[in-house]
Amino acid sequence: MSATGRLFAIVMAGGKGTRFWPESTSAKPKQYLSLVSPHSLLQETLTRFDGLVPVNRRYVVTVREQEALAKKSSEGNIEPHHFIFEPSGRNTAPCILLSMAQLEMEGATDEDVLAIVPSDHVILNKEGFQHSVKVATETASQKGGIVTIGIKPHFPHTGYGYIHHEKQEGPELFKVASFKEKPNFETAKEYVSTGEYFWNAGMFVARLDVLKNEFKKHSPKMWSSYEDLKKNCHKAESLKNVYEQIPSDSIDYAIMEKSELVYVVPAAFDWNDLGSWDALESVIAPMDGNIVVKDSGHSFIDAKNNIVYAPGKHVALVGINDMIVVSNDNAVIVLPKDQAQRIKEVVELLKKTPEGQKLL
Repeated sequence: MSATGRLFAIVMAGGKGTRFWPESTSAKPKQYLSLVSPHSLLQETLTRFDGLVPVNRRYVVTVREQEALAKKSSEGNIEPHHFIFEPSGRNTAPCILLSMAQLEMEGATDEDVLAIVPSDHVILNKEGFQHSVKVATETASQKGGIVTIGIKPHFPHTGYGYIHHEKQEGPELFKVASFKEKPNFETAKEYVSTGEYFWNAGMFVARLDVLKNEFKKHSPKMWSSYEDLKKNCHKAESLKNVYEQIPSDSIDYAIMEKSELVYVVPAAFDWNDLGSWDALESVIAPMDGNIVVKDSGHSFIDAKNNIVYAPGKHVALVGINDMIVVSNDNAVIVLPKDQAQRIKEVVELLKKTPEGQKLL
């Protein structure tokens, strides 16, 4: 990495997803769950930077409602005051702009490089992750671009955005031609067959001055709030007024799709965004023919390829295959694995009654 700038890590942890209901709720979103290890996904994300970014250059961006959870999950992995609190969850572009403003207020300089990552993805190969971040950091420092880390697609997934790359700029570097929205199945098949596309994992590495210039050029309305964000980043009430004026756009829409300075580094690591319970199959080894995330013992008779999450409970399954079985202190859900996405229908149903809302 260039000696001119330091590397900072910004972990975005303000999401409120309920795709892991009933365990994931608005009071305890996915990033605070311990699904693939004894540690929460946020904790895993922070420790992935060990040896690459010191604790005093790591920040977590979240919302005030999640302050206690975020602090508990980040203990020892960031400085106690290195939280950036969004007045309300808006979208990734305002969240990143606020992070840039607070970092600059706290001493970051234009040459410093920011690695911006989501808090709720699973990456088991820490060494590969650090290698890709180093390549992205060197590129960002030297070429003055925004570098994203792309995931080589294993199949035509319709739930991810795609990155179309053009000419190869180095052994592990491509110039980005365009970003594509989530495609239908036929289009996704076409993308994968060309070998010219990556999945967009929402990880970005760039120098602070490059991010500032690109906001200024491509999202002037958003950029016009930057100085006010800097002045008010530690004043909750006045920050709220400034923040609510900022358009609620994604970083892809605000910057990435318009910028001509975007590069992609192919990920040298495994990756899973854990979109739903069935995704755990690819990150947890089977036990007795089933994926057991948590339980206090189990008895399986003619039961295979099920996913079980039932902390503190003994689970007995007889004569069922390919099911998701989730039980906690508040609720139980059982559904076929191939219908895992339908949990959102349950969530919609629960929203309709006061009793149901208490479970979200």
